[in-house]
Amino acid sequence: MAKAKDFLNEIVSERTAKNGAFPRLVAEAEARRSLARKLASKRAKRGLSQTVVAARMGTSASVVSKLESGADVKLSTLQRYYSAIGEELTISSLPI
Repeated sequence: MAKAKDFLNEIVSERTAKNGAFPRLVAEAEARRSLARKLASKRAKRGLSQTVVAARMGTSASVVSKLESGADVKLSTLQRYYSAIGEELTISSLPI
């Protein structure tokens, strides 16, 4: 059986031609997904369900699910999540 052609590189090239910032946007999305996977793992290791974390945050389990899937969330939501799992969010940036 022939392997299906992977069009990802072609799509990225086309989108980059239209928007030079596209590779950066893709990298940022991947960074969010990576962080989301790590957070979900931390939550699970602590024996916390999404429902419990949501209750601690004062939100719904669907918001926690979206956050853990890498959705683009507000910083305040991320801070509440960290607090709900017993962590402190620390943000650092290189000087501009």
